[in-house]
Amino acid sequence: MVTHVSTENQDKTMSSSKIRLLVTSALFAALTFVGTFFIKVPVFATNGYIHPGDGFVLLSGIFLGPLWGGLAAGFGSMLSDLVGGYMVYVPATFVIKALVAVIAAGLTSFLQKITASKKSPVPVIIAGVIGEAFMVIGYFIFETFEFAFTAKGGFDAASLNSGMATAAAGIPANLIQAVFGIIIAAVLYPLLRNVIKKQEN
Repeated sequence: MVTHVSTENQDKTMSSSKIRLLVTSALFAALTFVGTFFIKVPVFATNGYIHPGDGFVLLSGIFLGPLWGGLAAGFGSMLSDLVGGYMVYVPATFVIKALVAVIAAGLTSFLQKITASKKSPVPVIIAGVIGEAFMVIGYFIFETFEFAFTAKGGFDAASLNSGMATAAAGIPANLIQAVFGIIIAAVLYPLLRNVIKKQEN
């Protein structure tokens, strides 16, 4: 009888944890979408835009882990491109932002184990720098080939060089976006950590 009751309690706890994870994942996806879609500055050189949503991309990975964090970050970011009409960016954005969240999740967890502290924002900042560096490189590679393949003369060495030059023009804007994303993540991390910790208790 005691074992039966104990098993039921465990099942309820697991079910509650799964529901909490799904709700939190949906919340981070929504925050990523809002931060990406509603606050943006166009980058005319690449027909893209910069935004503060990367802060929530990093935080998604840090708080949800690589799987759910990657899905939340990728979906929220992709949805912004989809709704905003940046169709060509949709697949790349999902993959790049999901991987940024995965990088942030893995590095933050690793660095927090080394420092034996989850309160310090330093692991978040370091993970953010590496994750956002991947974002800048990822979009540079994608835009290089995107511009090269859509060139009037077709894909060749000349169009590839032209694509690289056009993509390179977007790097400064992406770097600014990266810096703001890291700052937002570092500032919000302790606040969200306290909120999530209270919910778990």
